[in-house]
Amino acid sequence: MKKVFCIGELLIDFVAENQGKDLSKAKEFTKKAGGAPANVACAISKLSGQSAFVGCVGNDPFGSFLLNILDKESVDLSLVQKSDVFTTLAFVSIDEDGERDFVFSRGADRELKYDSNLKNEFKENMVHFGAATALLGGNLEDAYSRYFFDALTQNAFISFDPNYRIDLWKNKEDIFIKKCIPFIQKSHLCKFSLEEAQLLSGKTDLKEACTYLHEMGTDIIVITLGGEGTLLSTKTYSKTIPSISVKPVDTTGAGDAFIGCLLKQIATHHNLEHTLENEDLLTAMVAMANKAGAITTTNFGAIESLPNQKQLVS
Repeated sequence: MKKVFCIGELLIDFVAENQGKDLSKAKEFTKKAGGAPANVACAISKLSGQSAFVGCVGNDPFGSFLLNILDKESVDLSLVQKSDVFTTLAFVSIDEDGERDFVFSRGADRELKYDSNLKNEFKENMVHFGAATALLGGNLEDAYSRYFFDALTQNAFISFDPNYRIDLWKNKEDIFIKKCIPFIQKSHLCKFSLEEAQLLSGKTDLKEACTYLHEMGTDIIVITLGGEGTLLSTKTYSKTIPSISVKPVDTTGAGDAFIGCLLKQIATHHNLEHTLENEDLLTAMVAMANKAGAITTTNFGAIESLPNQKQLVS
């Protein structure tokens, strides 16, 4: 089985549970572990895959809390760095349909420094780039770009999720799009939300959006559509794969559970090229990933809501 290296942020989500979507009215918050790439690493490990998290946390109680959570999920933490800068925080509100609103207080995640020793570990493994904060400048963006080059030169399977957050990119959408383009051009697999696919392609029609994004270079596109399932698109076929029916209470981490489950399944196959050209196999993988994402929405908090293998096959 190939190992999946997940690069990006690990942070504290302070969740205003059951208080609506308006953060200005929230009075009580619950501390949760968060950060899209870290969620993906946990999703993979929880499904008995091999994952490593590459990121930076503060040398403070919040950083310790986060690392303890990932350690309990058996994520490889040997590549995590610590900084004297405080651990990154996100304040999250959730409406009755499980949809979220974010406010970020950035800290240690941006301090990740490039480690040239990691290049050899990427060789013929898998690297997932989750970009919620990684394209916002600082050491993290520099390291992120250099790790991307390393993954390309080491014949790694590359997955990219832009993790667009309006709060972080308001009035700077053009910059966000420009920074995402190299990753879309070179990644084997890109996972988008509906909003992200439309923003990055400039197309409202999903078929046109996929055509545009494929022309950039990426081979496989998955666009998560919530309760409607996932649009799977390659350069030769396109289909919408339904999900299971659930009553969502918190959509935090659903996309991360989806891509984590999909990557874990891909990692079990030695011949990736043959696997990804097999329409029936890839369709089955996405259907399973849909189930993982749906299950995650049925509880509060991302990591503790991620399903294990038993839950997926039941």
